[in-house]
Amino acid sequence: MFERYTEKARRVIFFARYEASQFGSRYIETDHLLLGLLREDRDIANRVARSGASAETIRNQIRARTPGGKKIPTSVDLPLSEECKRVLFNAAEEADRLSHKQIGSQHLLLGLLREQECPAAKTLQELGLQLETLRAEFARGETGTTASAAVASKSLLSVVTRDLTEAAAKNELDPLIDRQDELEHVISALCRRTRNNPVLIGEPGVGKTAIVHGLAQRIRSGKVPPRLESKRLLNLEFSPLMALTRAGEPLDDRVFAVLNELADTANLIVCLQDAFAKANIQGRLNTFELVKPLITQGKVQCLTSAIPGDYRKAIQEEMWLKTWFNPVEIQPPDEATALTILTGVKQRYEQIHNVLYTDEALQHAIYHSQRFIQGRCLPGKAIDLLDEAGVVAARRAAARPEEVIELEQRLKSIEDRMKNAISTHAFDKARSYSDEERKAREELQHLRAKHNLDVLSTVTLDDIESVVSRLTGAPLETIRQERRHS
Repeated sequence: MFERYTEKARRVIFFARYEASQFGSRYIETDHLLLGLLREDRDIANRVARSGASAETIRNQIRARTPGGKKIPTSVDLPLSEECKRVLFNAAEEADRLSHKQIGSQHLLLGLLREQECPAAKTLQELGLQLETLRAEFARGETGTTASAAVASKSLLSVVTRDLTEAAAKNELDPLIDRQDELEHVISALCRRTRNNPVLIGEPGVGKTAIVHGLAQRIRSGKVPPRLESKRLLNLEFSPLMALTRAGEPLDDRVFAVLNELADTANLIVCLQDAFAKANIQGRLNTFELVKPLITQGKVQCLTSAIPGDYRKAIQEEMWLKTWFNPVEIQPPDEATALTILTGVKQRYEQIHNVLYTDEALQHAIYHSQRFIQGRCLPGKAIDLLDEAGVVAARRAAARPEEVIELEQRLKSIEDRMKNAISTHAFDKARSYSDEERKAREELQHLRAKHNLDVLSTVTLDDIESVVSRLTGAPLETIRQERRHS
């Protein structure tokens, strides 16, 4: 049955069978297949992790919705459920659609997503993984060519930009908290007939990037005027391209290639990063001089940002900017609003660092950033403190007893031997190793419980203050005294 499957896809099926036995299931279900994919395919596991869920989190979700059953010996050959059979049939069709001779783990993923009503597909959909998006990506990047040929076949524009609307679909962007009035102003400016290129004007840290990401999320959700529904928001950084051309020399052909692609691609809003700050440097053209013909001819619609000083200087030197760009002022929030924003984004940072933030940590991130960090505004500088403090707390939690480290190394060795056994079709050995792995995992779970390693580390006030001291150079005792006297 599995003759056409790649070795990796066969290992996915083996691990799915193993997961089913551990859950006490009489059939290999789609949930078990998903766990097999996460266990074997690092790329798929990374996609899921970027969407905010670890393999262990998904395993716990499956355990919560699955009736408890007695573990089944791994020597028992478990059949595929009807849903799982349909997933494998779908996977074969996806491989044929892509003209791939073998069925790989990526086709199994597409097969799962096609079975829309199964629990595993719903889990993937909730994480932002979309069938059509992945199908198109696999078609572009996995056609049997070498990696370098695949990159070469891409448009240059796709290489130097990031599609923020696609990132929003994958749940890769932080939610926009507050700032709805400013976002509505941006949307209104984009829908105008004239001066429909918004420029967000505000000091560093006020949340200009957050508003851009909020726009991408609104476009993706369809909660925008009809004129914007089909738009894609591309983040473009010209600096790498400009670096290809030395001062005084003709522009590199690749710069013109990107400009031509911009002009020829419909339904784009191009986010130009810090374009107002890129004034003439050593005789080079700046970003606006490059895109001016496209903007004034209506071929490209832009969204950009600037700090007030750069904006004032730019419109004095280039009067046409005032004619074509529509300013949207972004003021820093007060501390109460900043606290609301931090509360709204903290979950993303908790997932990234695997820590917990207390209300006290959020409040002191605002207080200490206001008191000691100059040159940036709320909420950005307070979010930076939370991020740095999360790293500190995560590193503290990562310190593990020697006996745990040794057992983790032994477990990895068992897993490697099991994979080798599967690769050589020594399935009896593989089953033996899987039993050994199960016992090692149970022992590891016991040790982790003994040392409280599964209790999430909490970001403390001390973490916040130590980060402030490191970033500003202020003595730690001075920071603590300041807080006591406040």
